[in-house]
Amino acid sequence: MLNAVIFAAAEEGAVQNPLIPAWYDIFWSSVAFIVILIAFWKVFLPKLQAMLDARGEAIEGNIAKADEAQAKAEAALQEYTAQLASARQEAGEIRDSARADATKIIAKAKDDAVTEQARITHAAQAQIEAERQSAAVSLRKDVGSLAIDLASSVVGESLTNDQKASALVDRFLADLEASEKAAK
Repeated sequence: MLNAVIFAAAEEGAVQNPLIPAWYDIFWSSVAFIVILIAFWKVFLPKLQAMLDARGEAIEGNIAKADEAQAKAEAALQEYTAQLASARQEAGEIRDSARADATKIIAKAKDDAVTEQARITHAAQAQIEAERQSAAVSLRKDVGSLAIDLASSVVGESLTNDQKASALVDRFLADLEASEKAAK
């Protein structure tokens, strides 16, 4: 049906095809298009290109800055890691040194304690020996005096001569020591 309408309109000649514009519409539309195209090409496109180039450079600059910042961060991280490892190693060395020092201090304290113990033991033994000798001398005197008094009362005469008394006491003590040794 549409074909029939178009065919009928074409036969009359007076009606023009509505799908095909008139030649003056095509001409003026082409002129307007060319003016807009030239204006766009000469004015808008360079400004748009400059804006896009600036934006691209800004983005590239930011990317470069980000890469540089990342490189610095990685370098700082590596430096921090190295310092941390160094600090851990130093701490380990300090701990080992402290342990060695503690071992030396303990050994020295033990040696000092043993030396002090030996000195105190020796001093105590010397003091005991001195007191024993002092007691023995005092005992000899007392035993000698008692023995002389006893001998004087048994014999019935005075034994005040120091040499005789001393000889008598020495002989009595020797006999006493001999009897103790024989008892053992």
